[in-house]
Amino acid sequence: MTTLHDLSEHLESKRDEISKWMDEKRAEVPIPFYGSVDVRDAGWKIAVVDANHFPAGFNNIAEQEMAEVSALMHTHIERNYGDCSWIHLYPEAHTRNKGYVENIATIQKLLIMAGYRCTVGSPVFDDRGWLDGISGPVELTPVEVEVIDGVERLVVGGGLPCLTLLNNDLTEGILPGLGNSVFPPKEMGWHRRRKSEHYEQLQNYVDEMAEMLGIDSWQLMTEWFVSENKCLDKEACRVRLAEEIDEFLQGLREKYDAHGIDRQPVAFIKNDRGTYGLGIMVVTKGEQILALSNRKMNRLMYAKGGVDVENFLIQEGVPTSLLTSEGAPVEPVVYLVDGHAASWFYRINPKKGDNENLNSPSARFESIHEVGKVYGEHAHGWHALVAELSMLAMGKELLAYEETTNGVPA
Repeated sequence: MTTLHDLSEHLESKRDEISKWMDEKRAEVPIPFYGSVDVRDAGWKIAVVDANHFPAGFNNIAEQEMAEVSALMHTHIERNYGDCSWIHLYPEAHTRNKGYVENIATIQKLLIMAGYRCTVGSPVFDDRGWLDGISGPVELTPVEVEVIDGVERLVVGGGLPCLTLLNNDLTEGILPGLGNSVFPPKEMGWHRRRKSEHYEQLQNYVDEMAEMLGIDSWQLMTEWFVSENKCLDKEACRVRLAEEIDEFLQGLREKYDAHGIDRQPVAFIKNDRGTYGLGIMVVTKGEQILALSNRKMNRLMYAKGGVDVENFLIQEGVPTSLLTSEGAPVEPVVYLVDGHAASWFYRINPKKGDNENLNSPSARFESIHEVGKVYGEHAHGWHALVAELSMLAMGKELLAYEETTNGVPA
């Protein structure tokens, strides 16, 4: 079959039309300040397989991209929040992770480059004055929660910042003091948001783009469904889930046959809420669910912070055609600011196969500038396209939530 890689020149011939379309769509939704996506590139399909509203890997972006990322941050803040001089960065609490602390240090550096004062801190931190990062300490500013005009607000070093930037995914619920002007919106935290909501909103954008390019929209998006209220500690629930998975895989086999794809389809079973790549299982047939050991069952049911797993997202596994010279699988990770693909790096995992979850401790990261075009030949084309479509969908998620909350059907 003709792969998307074969159509790269066709994609570039449509660049002006795509840019105009993107501008029109971005004007219709609240574009996220930042986000990151994992992309799988099989050649015959290039799709976003995970989308994060609170990205935590800015430490992996290349030095060459810092200026562009910082400029996009400034553009977004100035357009949406006007005259702002001080931004407070509210991080996660898992500060023993030096990689995560380095992510915080990088975001702070980017905001300072953009011309803002940027403090870091949380009311849940102890009396330490810093966090230990890879390149050095990150200074903490004392944060207290005070009720001001009937609203809980963050008081930082005795003052009120113009804006609070969340780098905390809110899995365990709304944090204290978020009555300030907060971005991204706290409603997009994992306490409420579901992965499936993203793909619901993404489908229409992908359909429009595929029509513009004259391709099958299936080539730009994974197949998926949600299995709801699965009490996997009960046999009846596991049996039904196994049946659903077999039906799903049969549909994928028929799609593969129609496109001339000669390989066995797989399904990823994920918590429908964010889990840092944990609690994921890959299956080739439904009976694998029935044979799960207690240990594997507990892993599948794992959620950050001990939050109960309610629903599962069953998602088509997209094998990666990007491999190192040693045969290790590679997947692009795209970081976006103000809806624009601004930085690429690559997750490489020599201990995994080409259709497995690469997000594990054995993974390493390389920037596009380190590997050149070895894996990044299509970065500014297809990879950027699906990533930017994902940011439109993320904005539409928030818009749909706001419309529903205000009593208007989304």
